[in-house]
Amino acid sequence: MSSMRIKHSGAKYSAIVGIGERLKELELESGDKYLRLNRGVPSVTNIDLSEIVPLIDFDSPRMKVYPPNSGMDGLKTAINSTYFNGTIYEDNIHVSAGGMNALDMVFKTIDVDKVFLPEFYWGAYINLMKINSVENSTYFSFDELKENAASLKGNAVLICDPNNPIGNKYEDQMLLDLVKELNDNDVIVIWDSPYRKIFSKDGDIFYEHLSVFKNVIIVESFSKSIGLSGQRIGFIHSIDTDFNTELSINLLYQNNGVNAFAQILVEKILTSPQGQKAAIEFRRKTISDINKNIELLRKKNLLAEEFYHDSIPIGIFVIVKRSEAQLLESKIGSVGLSYFTKTEKEKVSNLSRICIAVPHSILKEYFK
Repeated sequence: MSSMRIKHSGAKYSAIVGIGERLKELELESGDKYLRLNRGVPSVTNIDLSEIVPLIDFDSPRMKVYPPNSGMDGLKTAINSTYFNGTIYEDNIHVSAGGMNALDMVFKTIDVDKVFLPEFYWGAYINLMKINSVENSTYFSFDELKENAASLKGNAVLICDPNNPIGNKYEDQMLLDLVKELNDNDVIVIWDSPYRKIFSKDGDIFYEHLSVFKNVIIVESFSKSIGLSGQRIGFIHSIDTDFNTELSINLLYQNNGVNAFAQILVEKILTSPQGQKAAIEFRRKTISDINKNIELLRKKNLLAEEFYHDSIPIGIFVIVKRSEAQLLESKIGSVGLSYFTKTEKEKVSNLSRICIAVPHSILKEYFK
């Protein structure tokens, strides 16, 4: 019997997911508990939804009909207020089914020669681009990008700050200067920084500044900033009319509207006193334990300090001076840094990325 004819994209199954499945097998075989620092979800605490869910009318027409293709008006207004201080045109916001869906829609919509990724990058970028037949290349520093901005015309540059996998944060003004240089040279900038909102304070004006650039596409997710990865919801912002027109078509036939409950839930978190209180407390506890975990790793000389000379470790990840196999011996799940680079695999073979957005007491116990 002949097999089905299949379109092979060349994309690979996620190594991070595969590691998680391996840890599950080891737990079943040994009966021991493994610390799963391979994952990228903040798990210091859960956001407390107990006072927010009662605010939602599950019998309302909003909950029962197809949501608007670009997102519910109430949520877009909340995004405008929370992320852009009420300064943007809300029709330029498109709600997506999470950050990965947003990136997929961006890669499906833009027409560029290549997308340039940082030296160390989230592996899903590559696989999403393979699925969408988008070529990619590597940049090694922000200085390199700025110096060569004119020669990058017709391409796109992806920036993630704080970075995944490194977890390093650069100075905002330097980043804005870089984005302006790229924008002015007709280079598309894809700004994908789902970890920033965990650490930024209310009234942060960074996205407000980004929103004025015609060649900037902002991709955001609520998975990290308010701990709602399970709801699969994010958004895309651009002021380019042609991009938004084609994006709307792609979103329609990909999603036909994003889950109504997820949109209403996020709207309530962003706008109600109860929701804002819960979000602030979620971030406060998360930041507190992340800072304690970084300090512990530094005291034990485990933090790979070479990655933080001109930046600070502030994201939910850091790089440690142990291999994936070494950490596994101590029942700690991680992802070898070699998974996150095309150019430095041998050089970083003894380093690993770990998620440090976990309870300090638990991390401390495993790193004894």
